[in-house]
Amino acid sequence: MGLLERCRELFHTSNLYEVLGTNKEASEADIRKNYYKVSLKVHPDRAPDDPQATEKFQVLGKLYAVLSDKEQRAVYDEQGLVDEESDVLSQDRCWEEYWRLLFPKITVQDILEFEKKYKGSDEEREDVIRLYVQHEGDMDAITASALCSSQEDEPRLCRIIQAAIKSGEVEAFRAFTKESQAKKRARRKRADRERVEAEEMQKEMGLGEDEESLVMMLKKNQQSRERNFNSLMSDLEAKYSQKGTKPQKGKKAKK
Repeated sequence: MGLLERCRELFHTSNLYEVLGTNKEASEADIRKNYYKVSLKVHPDRAPDDPQATEKFQVLGKLYAVLSDKEQRAVYDEQGLVDEESDVLSQDRCWEEYWRLLFPKITVQDILEFEKKYKGSDEEREDVIRLYVQHEGDMDAITASALCSSQEDEPRLCRIIQAAIKSGEVEAFRAFTKESQAKKRARRKRADRERVEAEEMQKEMGLGEDEESLVMMLKKNQQSRERNFNSLMSDLEAKYSQKGTKPQKGKKAKK
């Protein structure tokens, strides 16, 4: 299965830009930033309940490799096709190592600090509105995709969307304005179940409720991974870190 087909299967769109929540006019920096935003949501350590998280993470790596390559991006922009035979996609590459070559590591505490600044910011508002339009008001998809959010944040996200609808900035999608109580209850039930699982894990590890304990828990979870990969990379890397060493490209595949 080719990259575009895998994107459609995993992200419900074969448009590489839509997967990253951006568009064809996006700059290299925007592509880089959005790649890390989406990667954060699907990284196996941050999405343990998603059985497809690892595959999504790998597909995102390939997607970024295409859009960060000028020749590959030009072909895709002009023809809507991806050269599956090019070295960008055909070589046997570890996408976690690719990630580490692109960006330096940051601490879990850095991520927590970023989340504090992100919540309530203009950037969060723009992201929420974009997700609302992209998913046509489906709150299940919006809450699953929103960065740095939990069930407790849903009322706040709804207020952002409601204000945008009232101002005429966006269309009032029926999926949002007429969402059934049953669907809302099902979403809360899922969130409650996930919260209980997280609390049980925290108790098993003998940790408290403060932020320091949260950092310790995340670090320990990270260290337990056989791949020993910094699992908690975030949008902070894309926004504030200097560019890391760019992976070397192999020879271009013949057309």
